[in-house]
Amino acid sequence: MHVVLKYGEAERRLEIPEKADVTILRPATLPPVKDLKIALEEALAHPLDNPSFQETIRTIAPKTVAIAVPDETRPSPLGVILPVLLKQIESIAPHLDASAISIIVGGGLHQPMADHALRRIIPPTVAARCTIVAHDAINSRMADLGLTSRGTPVLVNARFAEADLKIVVGQIDPHQFVGFTGGSKGAVIGLAAAKTIEHNHGLMFDSRAQVGRLSDNPVREDLNEAGRMVGIHLVVNLVLDSDKQPVSALAGHPVSVLTAGAEVCRSVYGVKISGKFDVVVASCGGHPRDICLYQAQKGLNLASQTLKHGGKILLLAACPQGVGDDVYYEYVSRFRTPQEVLEHFRSLGFKMGAHKAYLFGRTLDNFDVAIASELDTAILDRCLLRSAEPEEQIRRWIEEFEGTPRVAVVPNANTTFFVAE
Repeated sequence: MHVVLKYGEAERRLEIPEKADVTILRPATLPPVKDLKIALEEALAHPLDNPSFQETIRTIAPKTVAIAVPDETRPSPLGVILPVLLKQIESIAPHLDASAISIIVGGGLHQPMADHALRRIIPPTVAARCTIVAHDAINSRMADLGLTSRGTPVLVNARFAEADLKIVVGQIDPHQFVGFTGGSKGAVIGLAAAKTIEHNHGLMFDSRAQVGRLSDNPVREDLNEAGRMVGIHLVVNLVLDSDKQPVSALAGHPVSVLTAGAEVCRSVYGVKISGKFDVVVASCGGHPRDICLYQAQKGLNLASQTLKHGGKILLLAACPQGVGDDVYYEYVSRFRTPQEVLEHFRSLGFKMGAHKAYLFGRTLDNFDVAIASELDTAILDRCLLRSAEPEEQIRRWIEEFEGTPRVAVVPNANTTFFVAE
């Protein structure tokens, strides 16, 4: 049979030999939001566990406003969301000028976005009405808001933390150890200092830090607590389907929005399986999920959870922006085997960037992994990854298998997670 999988901005058609018993593990289909602008206006008029957005603006009477938005690794429709927010802010507080309303583009420890990249995600009509800032986790001025009960230092971009009205825009996706993205994460990770991100993400070693889990997940609960300390007034989160179309638009209190949105997200991306597979063929889901190797790791991790121990997995990830993180690349290049990475990282303690080598290493230690990408073979080798021509690799694995292999095809690996029936 043949399958068509997203690969960067394009698609790859792959032929899977008839010998295989193939199951395609697709996200569910929900009806898309008919008119996102109207849906957002409705969500802002009736937010979850919050007064209406306009009432919040009147009550606060802000002199400064900060809106946290994701960088280009997250496919958020900012061209619709931001004009709706600005229209309501300006209708209640028309005195605010461009210097008073800041849109802060956060990507955690990702490289700060250059001006030309910012222009790709922030519409010109919005940029003309606001101050646009690219967050820098190393160099931006930070506000120190204290420690969470788990000891995470809450150091957040000062322009955001000191604003009178604080808004977070983002989306809710499954996350390999936070449970789900969304809620306060867009500020307390997206706009955080490196120390904050490292301490919070260091909680991932806890066995309860799992994809799809909110309750009793120490990483997620720490983020929620940090969000309360920051004092976020409003969160606007979307759930997107596998075609990047919104199926839910929510606004309100950070935890309430996260809880409601996670249930929608679970209904789309939580796929039931009746047993594990011998071979998995996975696509990250195309651009921007496979924009770089650093992002593609999420798809490898989640898709591998459908595999039998020692099974084989092929990941399609175009990676047009390369590896995506210098710390990860420099760290992983020091080792010859995944086992060396795992041993060293456990003795080192959590270090952001290097943690990707650890996460890759856990998968490489348990499964036979091949990568189809635009990355140079030598670069993949230094990342302890093996380059492969996809159809040839699939054919060889299936021909070498004794009996009939069970093959899973995962078209949206970065956002799909799996639940045993």
